[in-house]
Amino acid sequence: MTSALNGRPYLKMNGAGNEITVLDLRGSGLTVRPEEARAIAKNQQTAFDQLMVLFDPQTAGTDAYMRIFNTDGSESSACGNGTRCVSWYVLEHDGRDTLKLETAAGLLDCRRDGPLSFTIDMGMPRFDWQDIPLAQPQADTKAIDFQFTTSNRKILSNPACVNMGNPHAIFWVDDVEAFALDVNGPVLEHDPIFPERANISLVAVKSRDHLVQKVWERGAGLTLACGSGACAAAVAAARLDLTDRKVRVTLPGGDLLIDWRERDDHVLMTGPVALEHRGQFDADVFKGIS
Repeated sequence: MTSALNGRPYLKMNGAGNEITVLDLRGSGLTVRPEEARAIAKNQQTAFDQLMVLFDPQTAGTDAYMRIFNTDGSESSACGNGTRCVSWYVLEHDGRDTLKLETAAGLLDCRRDGPLSFTIDMGMPRFDWQDIPLAQPQADTKAIDFQFTTSNRKILSNPACVNMGNPHAIFWVDDVEAFALDVNGPVLEHDPIFPERANISLVAVKSRDHLVQKVWERGAGLTLACGSGACAAAVAAARLDLTDRKVRVTLPGGDLLIDWRERDDHVLMTGPVALEHRGQFDADVFKGIS
């Protein structure tokens, strides 16, 4: 049995290197099953870190309802880099410079700053241990009571935890390449302290306005960039007075500018997008699923 998505057009994009596939199902009545998302992720032409799927709006005044799939078929409530890509797509032939998208985490205001640059209002961070969520009470989520011995016998401890629409744990290190995140990331993601799993970040503070970050994404793995992760790192650093509230976050795929706005505590993320190619799903993508 072939997928109902066979023949549907898609866009392959990236946001600061974060591989994004955009699928517009507005007006179609179709949906995406986890096994279809996994099949799309495995295909060389359509592979993604996140699959951004647009559906008809659920709330008046919004442009679309957006579901976000990881490579393992699980869903996320936030993806800043993918949201910038969706913004470019929706506004590509539109005279507007702003739009509003809805996800399971709430409403996202998006603004075009230039032909290939967009700012996303990622909303307010959440810090309570139950909101992240963590498996047990923590006195202070700026540095939780947790220690982990890595595969190369190094110690990671006392991460800051933040929910930016999805759970993040940030470990402060001198060198983001020194901890074999490809090996230790999946173990940390699934640690019992994180009942809904977590995005795991290694972050080095370079100055009051500059962070260097490497991310293991929940359900996706190592990625060149993680927008919500950059927001979480910036907020966590500012809470500890390691940085100011406006920072540049350097990820393997490039830089993101994060502004934890003081007047309302909303986190604004600015960064680039790039279109790699347009295509249509063919039957080979979904071969073997039922």
